[in-house]
Amino acid sequence: MTTTEKHEFPMARTCPFAPPPAYEQLREEEPVSRVRLPDGGWAWAISRHEDVRTVLNDRRFSAHRQHPDFPALVEGEAASRRPDAERMLLEMDAPEHGPARKAVLGEFTVRRLEALRPRIQQIVDEQIDALLAGPKPGDLVKSLSLPVPSLVICEMLGVPYADHEFFQDLTVKVINQSTPPEERGAAMGAIQGYMADLVAEKELNPPDDLLGRQIVKLRANGTYQPTAVAGMGLLLLVAGHETTANMISLSTVAFLRNPEQLAMIRADPGKTLNAVEEMLRYFTIIDAGTARLCVEDIEIGGQLIKAGEGVLALSYAANRDPRAFENPDQLDIERRARQHVAFGFGPHQCLGQNLARMELHIVFDTLFRRVPTLRLARDVDELPFKDDANIFGLYRLPVTW
Repeated sequence: MTTTEKHEFPMARTCPFAPPPAYEQLREEEPVSRVRLPDGGWAWAISRHEDVRTVLNDRRFSAHRQHPDFPALVEGEAASRRPDAERMLLEMDAPEHGPARKAVLGEFTVRRLEALRPRIQQIVDEQIDALLAGPKPGDLVKSLSLPVPSLVICEMLGVPYADHEFFQDLTVKVINQSTPPEERGAAMGAIQGYMADLVAEKELNPPDDLLGRQIVKLRANGTYQPTAVAGMGLLLLVAGHETTANMISLSTVAFLRNPEQLAMIRADPGKTLNAVEEMLRYFTIIDAGTARLCVEDIEIGGQLIKAGEGVLALSYAANRDPRAFENPDQLDIERRARQHVAFGFGPHQCLGQNLARMELHIVFDTLFRRVPTLRLARDVDELPFKDDANIFGLYRLPVTW
């Protein structure tokens, strides 16, 4: 196998409904290949489904993003790292990661989330009411895609929704690939400061919300650290609105472009759960967020990866692997695609995946039932896709009915 860098990373999507063209070549010809990173360093790109799951589930690959050798996916990232800083949940490895994850996992059980279903339904209905009462065409991103997950995660965390524009604007700067390093760092610092202040406020009289319950619980067992709770809150706030919002927008476009698929869930809402999984697989909006650092020599796909080398587990390439999914480039809501890696895999699999599934399920069933004549107000090639962001999606989605 060759070890020369042939590809620059990140690789651009040339079609909003397909991975970068080079992914197929990598997956079929060189499934473990060297790629050049934005800061001039390099990493191994892993593109087959089986190998991606292996990387994400093996303790020989570290999630320590503050480590000097961790692959830098945006220019200037390495210079801003603080190896001795307290790590957030997504940066932890065993044995610290397990107890930290377990402490908050109870907030995302199916039973607890089911108790939220009526409130999520109410939020979706209220946002659709506002869309229908507004001008035509309307912007689905502004009217539905962003408000629904933002309201839900704000209520769960106890974050004032009045502050949503503040943290949403900062999140855009953090995930935009073209944001200058200094500006990106300032934006992240502002969100961190906001969450730290919020946690400090809740410490005085912990309310019955996710952050308040964490404060009480961790104080009781003697492990409470304000910075850790603030870091967890920041992660849930940013991931909890940005990812689901983009999935709502992209999936709406996909349904409207594939009316035969939409007709299936209209005729049988029981198929919506499968449709959610297929949309997650089909778009895979976070691609290389599952970067890792090898900490012990290991062979993956016939290639020796040495300790100290970076790895990019390409989720989008894995989710279009024909070895795992028949006719992977075809959108098929009857496909049973639960083995996709859109939420990651292994110990760091997304905490909020069941919440995201519920939100998508409710939105799809409600939107297309209540607005049966919904259609795009612009051609697909005129839509502003987020080609410049680390989380793929749409900046605006003009629709009419």
